[in-house]
Amino acid sequence: MTEVKLRNDQWRKIRGFLNENPKVYVGQERQCRRFIEGVLWMTRSGAQWRLSPKRYGNWNSVYKRFDRWSEQGVWRGLFEHFADDPDMERLMIDSSVIRAHACAAGASHKRGVRRRKHLGIAEAGSAPSFM
Repeated sequence: MTEVKLRNDQWRKIRGFLNENPKVYVGQERQCRRFIEGVLWMTRSGAQWRLSPKRYGNWNSVYKRFDRWSEQGVWRGLFEHFADDPDMERLMIDSSVIRAHACAAGASHKRGVRRRKHLGIAEAGSAPSFM
């Protein structure tokens, strides 16, 4: 899959939203932008986190931040904020196109069933999510 790059105008809008969100620590802009581009790459490719390209950072760090933002509702907030912005429509991905591994559907594991975790992805029949 090709590299995902945010346009500068898209990044300015996202950065503005993130800076206003008290739950988010943006830190260094360059790394935050790279993180969001990595998440976009992941959602579009359907790959495992371990297979994400090195240019987006350490896969485990990207996943942990993604998970933290999911639990805090940051992704949902981004989607709701930009849902009607035509300049951001390229960044909106409907949850019906996101691939999931069999264990995401509740398949059991050898050591028991893993607990379900909210990932900020819309459930069947609800609005699409941002990613």
